[in-house]
Amino acid sequence: MATTAASPTDRQHRAAKRYIYAWGDRQAEGNGGMKDLLGGKGAGLAEMTIAGLPTPPGFTITTEACNDYFAAGERLPDGLWEDVLEAMREVEARSGKGFGDPANPLLVSVRSGAKFSMPGMMDTVLNLGLNEQTLEGLIALSGNERFGWDAYRRFIGMFGRIVMDVKAERFDEPLEARKQAHGADAKDTDLTVADLQALVAEYREIVKADTGREFPTDPNEQLDLAIKAVFASWFGKRANDYRNSQKIAHDSARPSTW
Repeated sequence: MATTAASPTDRQHRAAKRYIYAWGDRQAEGNGGMKDLLGGKGAGLAEMTIAGLPTPPGFTITTEACNDYFAAGERLPDGLWEDVLEAMREVEARSGKGFGDPANPLLVSVRSGAKFSMPGMMDTVLNLGLNEQTLEGLIALSGNERFGWDAYRRFIGMFGRIVMDVKAERFDEPLEARKQAHGADAKDTDLTVADLQALVAEYREIVKADTGREFPTDPNEQLDLAIKAVFASWFGKRANDYRNSQKIAHDSARPSTW
C-alpha cells in the first residue's frame, strides 16, 4: 500500500527550503491537500500515487520555488539546481533509464500546475533529453525511424518556441513547404524520414538565426531552461488574460513545476 513520506522534512536538500516533493514506486512525499505548495496537478499526482494508481516517477518543484525565483531577479535559489539533479537521479533509478543516455534514453516533460485550475494557459515542454545521440537510442528502442525523427522535429519546434522565444510561424513555414511538395492536401503523416531529417536541420538553423546561438543539446541545459520558461509562463498573455477573466489574483500562489 502506498504511503506518504513520514514527514515533509525527510527529503534532504541543499537549498535553504525544501523545494522538491517526489513520487514513484507507490510512494509520494506530498498529498492531495497540498495544492498551495504543489499546485493542483502536483497534489493530484501525489494523491493518485498514494491511491495505488499507476503513475510514472517524477517530482514537483513547489510554488515557493517560483516565488523565490522571481524575488531573486529570475535566479534559481541557491541549492535548488543541485536538488533538481538529485531528484532526476531518483527518476532515473526508478525508471531504469538515463537522462542523456544514448542507449536507453529517459525523456521528461516540464509542466505547470497552479493552485487554481488554468487549463492550457501556461506552458509545457515535452521530450526533454532529445539530441542527436539519444535520438538514435529512441529509434533503436522503438524500431521506428520515422517516429524518432518526427519526435525530434517536434521537440525542436516546441522548445524553440516556448523556451527560446522563436516565433511559431518560423517553424510552420518550412513544415508547410515540405508538405506541399507531397500535394495540396498532404498531412504531417505524409512526410518521409528524409523530409523530417531535413526539417530538423532547417529548424536548428532557424533557432541559430533568430537567437544567435545553437539549439541546446545538453539534456541538463534543456531542463534548466525549460523550468525557467515554465515559471515565466505565469506572466504570459494567455495566463494573465485568463486570471483577469476568472478574477484570480495575479499575486496568488504562482505555479509549481513538475
